[in-house]
Amino acid sequence: MRSYDAVDLSLLAALADDPRATIAALAERLKLSRNTVHARLGRLEESGAFLSFDRRIDPHFLGHPLTAFLEVEVRQKELGRIVDALTGIPEVVQAFGRSGTADLRVQVVCRDTDHLFRIDAAILAIDGVERTETSLSMGELIPYRIQPLIDRARREL
Repeated sequence: MRSYDAVDLSLLAALADDPRATIAALAERLKLSRNTVHARLGRLEESGAFLSFDRRIDPHFLGHPLTAFLEVEVRQKELGRIVDALTGIPEVVQAFGRSGTADLRVQVVCRDTDHLFRIDAAILAIDGVERTETSLSMGELIPYRIQPLIDRARREL
């Protein structure tokens, strides 16, 4: 079920290119009225098109240069409580529920490998966590992006 049109996709593409663009700048760039841009943004927001508006802050700046991914196996019946406990660990920056051998993929940031060892121990100490497997990030090769999907959607209209 498609809930967007070519104008919406142009607006989303402009925002993907410049997330801090003002309504006036978007209107000028897209040759639309400010009222149209404002109304479209409101409709897109109501429809759930936008993720969080938090700015991405580099954890390196906060003294956490190391990124790791923990594959976490849990007792399924306790998943909600385990996720709540993970939320209480500041170094956990993201977590995904998964299919496959591990139930969760948890992204953590840390100061060094000793710090990572302590974070892993804190996660293992959560009742219902069965085991973890850790891998280190060697660097982000493709940052989060949405523009290619917008481009494809525009071609498919």
